[in-house]
Amino acid sequence: MKTALSHIVMLLPFVVPLVVASGQPCAPVFTRQDTLRGSITPERKWWDVVYYHLSVDVNPSDSSVKGSNTVFYKILEPGKIMQIDLQEPMSITHIVQNEKNLAFRREGSVYWIRISNSQAANGADSVTLYFEGRPPVADKPPWTPAFTWSRDRNGMPFIANANQGAGASVWWPCKDHMYDEPDSMLISVTVSENLTDVSNGRLRSVIGNGNGTRTFNWFVTNPINIYGVNINIADYAHFSEVFHGEGGKLDCSYYVLKENLEKARKQFRQVPMMLEAFEYWFGRYPFYEDSYKLVEAPYLGMEHQSSVTYGNGFRNGYRGADLSDSGWGMKFDYIIIHESGHEWFANSITYNDVADMWVHESFTSYSESLYLEYFYGKDAGREYVLGLRRNILNDRPVTGVYGVNHEGSGDMYWKGANMLHTLRQIVGNDGKWRSILREMNTQFYHTVVTGTEIESFLSEKTGIDLRYFFDQYLRDVRIPVFEYYVNDGRLMYRWNNCVDGFNMPVRVFISGSPVNLRPTTSYASVNLGISNPEIKVDPNYYAGELNITGE
Repeated sequence: MKTALSHIVMLLPFVVPLVVASGQPCAPVFTRQDTLRGSITPERKWWDVVYYHLSVDVNPSDSSVKGSNTVFYKILEPGKIMQIDLQEPMSITHIVQNEKNLAFRREGSVYWIRISNSQAANGADSVTLYFEGRPPVADKPPWTPAFTWSRDRNGMPFIANANQGAGASVWWPCKDHMYDEPDSMLISVTVSENLTDVSNGRLRSVIGNGNGTRTFNWFVTNPINIYGVNINIADYAHFSEVFHGEGGKLDCSYYVLKENLEKARKQFRQVPMMLEAFEYWFGRYPFYEDSYKLVEAPYLGMEHQSSVTYGNGFRNGYRGADLSDSGWGMKFDYIIIHESGHEWFANSITYNDVADMWVHESFTSYSESLYLEYFYGKDAGREYVLGLRRNILNDRPVTGVYGVNHEGSGDMYWKGANMLHTLRQIVGNDGKWRSILREMNTQFYHTVVTGTEIESFLSEKTGIDLRYFFDQYLRDVRIPVFEYYVNDGRLMYRWNNCVDGFNMPVRVFISGSPVNLRPTTSYASVNLGISNPEIKVDPNYYAGELNITGE
């Protein structure tokens, strides 16, 4: 989750889209730093992250962190210069390999490290990065990075990070590109002995240091996307339960401020409901080995892997509001359902390039309607997802620019959800649709993917060439219009306001009776046998309609 939902301009309800895009926005200007951050440079390509041990001391008194990250890596091909990312004002103080200090230089947010050891292909090595500084303070978390320094009602520190978009390198040194995830990770966080840290994975130990601090050691068994690496520090209360799911027993742990314990016990009853619904639609929860945690944070929430953060005020809706204006959005806690949905789409299936963030957000936004459908019926899910159309801006393409760390439009949420709901109509078989979603999560389980791979998978499994479908909804800002007129009892129809070659099948109600048509961008016709029919596109398709005669 990243788009600032509270700042979205709410459009009028979607009825008939007649406006054709007047032009694309001006192309953004990218810098060398954008390319270094967003591309797989030669200095990244020669080595593969296997394991991180991130060790940090967090100091609330001056909002600083310091520590080390030991990078264990496999050598894919010989290399001498390693790229490590760490953004200002954070800095690397020294770098050690085999007890020897390595030479390095800084270029903006990139550190170029000269490796002294011989780096033979198929070998392995490690390097330890020592760092310190005051990470940026998030003024509008989680949309602005990176740390939130807050306090509970008793004046105790309440601290958390959230850095999607800005990247993990906003506060710790790493290979900050989504294509290369560590296979596992140890996160060691040292805090005052009267506080608790909650991070990803399972708690292996808590060690008292004899100086008024203690260190929490959390181990992540599964591959982890690095923007999901998380610390949460507070005077937490804890409770737990066991969910019996497709993967066996899943322990679910909840960490909240002590003042909110009773509210959390009630509101978090939605967690096993979420797990039941999403395992039905998508298959087993992807991180049984690392558990599921829901952790109160001093901001709205984020999909940190196996450590989902929560700050929705223990109420349903999105900050108490229904994003769909359908009424159904008040039947669930948006942050619990949406951010947990990212365990499947973001944390298990992860985009290779942020330009394909729609893979995370479109499927997860769509999962909200599937949750409603599971518990309240198909009409509930349909009314909710159609209601989300009121938020669509159609301001710029859903896909971003590749290779420069540039994401697409926030429409990846609601337009993306409606794109998938439309695709479900095209498939026309709910059982097949569910099997496709489950197979997708099996085939790409714990995998970094490109948007093209997901598009190709959906084309293959639906048995439909979806090239123009995805060109329309992901790479164009126009809403396709079913254009028609009736002449001597014949319906003349085509797609307009669309990409060349657009050929989406559509269901049209003709005087109340459903008819399946296969329009293209050229006119076709069908004999109706009636002279003045009422024509209406099935509203489950994200498309408009226009009688060009104006009748």
